[in-house]
Amino acid sequence: MVAVIATLEVKEGKEAEFEAVMKDLAAKTLANETGCELYALHRGKGERTYVMLERYVDRAALAAHSSSEHFRGAMPRLMPCLAAAPKIETLEEIA
Repeated sequence: MVAVIATLEVKEGKEAEFEAVMKDLAAKTLANETGCELYALHRGKGERTYVMLERYVDRAALAAHSSSEHFRGAMPRLMPCLAAAPKIETLEEIA
């Protein structure tokens, strides 16, 4: 298993737009990617800090997500909402 923790800082006033795009992306990811077991957005410690928790059956499933049409299509709508580059951490499950 492979897990991803993505921390995203959103520009002030862009929270609703960001959440709408992410909810759509999450629904499409879970509906279309059998290798994705978890794709859930959480609000972090600040009102504009969000954490996306993702879990994939393997690295190939993660790669498929990154190259999927719905992911690539969401990026032009998401990037203008971000205040900084996302912080992405990829983890390998051990036990």
